[in-house]
Amino acid sequence: MATLSIPPDPNPDSDSNLPIETPTPTPPLLEEATETEPEPDPESRPDQEPTSPTSPSPPGSPSAENPNPSSQQIQTAPPPLPNSTTASSQPPALLHLSFNQDYGCFAVGTSTGFMVYNCDPFRGIINRDFEGGGVKVVEMLFRCNLLALVGGGPTPAFPQNKVMIWDDHQTRCIGELSFRTEVRSVRLRRDRVIVVLDQKIFVYNFVDFKIVHQIETAPNPRGLCAVSQHQGQLILVCPGGQKGQVRIEHYGARRTKFIMAHDSRIACLVLSQDGRLVASASTKGTLVRIFSTFDGTLLQEVRRGADRAEIYSVAFSRNMQWLAVSSDKGTVHVFSLKINMGSTPNDKPRPAPEPSVPNVTPALSFIKGVLPKYFHSEWSVAQFRLREGSQYIVAFGDQKNTIVIVGMDGSFYRCQFDPATGGEMMQLECHNFLKQEA
Repeated sequence: MATLSIPPDPNPDSDSNLPIETPTPTPPLLEEATETEPEPDPESRPDQEPTSPTSPSPPGSPSAENPNPSSQQIQTAPPPLPNSTTASSQPPALLHLSFNQDYGCFAVGTSTGFMVYNCDPFRGIINRDFEGGGVKVVEMLFRCNLLALVGGGPTPAFPQNKVMIWDDHQTRCIGELSFRTEVRSVRLRRDRVIVVLDQKIFVYNFVDFKIVHQIETAPNPRGLCAVSQHQGQLILVCPGGQKGQVRIEHYGARRTKFIMAHDSRIACLVLSQDGRLVASASTKGTLVRIFSTFDGTLLQEVRRGADRAEIYSVAFSRNMQWLAVSSDKGTVHVFSLKINMGSTPNDKPRPAPEPSVPNVTPALSFIKGVLPKYFHSEWSVAQFRLREGSQYIVAFGDQKNTIVIVGMDGSFYRCQFDPATGGEMMQLECHNFLKQEA
C-alpha cells in the first residue's frame, strides 16, 4: 500500500485569504459522504504494490481511527512553498488541463506551479507558483480546498511517483501517497482517492487512506479512468486487460462488467454524472460509442468524421441529452443523444426508438449494405472551429446550450449552440488565461 506522509506546517502563523469557495478548511467536507462499501475479504483482496503499508488518519480526523500512530512512517521534509503569483513575466509552459467534477472550474498545471479558474463568469481563483517546480496533474474536488497534485515537467515540484494532497487554505501539502512507478492521473470523490499508474489503479478511502481495491489494466499511458460523483453509488470505468476493452466496476453491487468497445486501444473515457452512461473513443478517433454501465448495452454510436483523429475530450451534458467531443482536427462537435433514460435514476437506459421511415423499395434495398458505414452514421448537430493541432478540452456550461472550451495554448472559449437549427456555434466570449492573473 502507498504511504501517507504528513509534513509539518512550515508557517503555522500565516493566514490564507484565498477565495476558493468552501467554508471549511479540511476533511469535514469529505466526511459528509454517506456511502460505504464493504471491505473485500482477505482472500479476495489484491496484493498491494506500492510502498510499505500504513493506515494513517488525515488532518482533522479523530485519533481513534489510528490507535497506534507511532507505527506510521512519517516523513517531515516539507514541499516547496508557493508564492501567490508567478514570479516570471514569461508565461509558464502548460502541462495539464482538467475540469472539476461539475465543470464549473478548470485547473491548469504548469512548469512553475498550478492555477484554478472559474468558468462562468470567467475569473482566476488560484495561482500558486512553486519557483520553477512543475505540476503535471491537478485534480480538484468540486470547489473544496483540497487538491491532488503530481509533479512534472523539466523540474518537477514533487516526485512523479507521488500524489501530494494539497490544502489551499493552509497553502501546503498535508500528505502524500508514494508509489514505485510514475503516477499517470488521479481522480477524486468526497469519499475516495483513485490513483492511476501505467498498468494498475489503486482505490483508497479518503478518510483513512486505506486501500479498498486494486485493478490491473492494459498499458494506460494516458491515465484513463472515470468515476461517478453521485453519493450512494460508486461506479468506476477504466481500460480493461485487452486492447479496446472497457472495465466497469460497480462497488455497491460488488459487480464487474467488461465491454469490448473498440477494435483499437481506448483513447478517451468519460462517465455521466450519475454513472449510468459511459462514452468511449479509440485511437482511430472516428467514432464515439455510448454504453449502459448497468449491462454494457451499446446505446448509441456517433461519428466525429471519416478520417483518423486523436480525440482529446468527451463530455456529457447534465441532462444527458447532448455529447461534446474535441479532437486534434480543431473542431468541437455536439451530438444529440437518443437515449431513453427512464423516469427514475434506477431505470435501465435504453436506446430511443427509431423514427418510422417509409419502406425502401426492393430495387434500392441493397444500397444500405453497399455504401460505407459513415453514410448512415449519426453526425454532429453543432460545431465550433478552432486552430487545428492544438489540444482542447470541452464541457457543457451552466447556461442552457452553452459549451466551454479550454486549450493548451491558453485559450478559453464559451459558445452557444442552437439545438433546433444546429450548425456553427456562436462565440460568446474568448480569453487568454495565461495573460490573466488569478
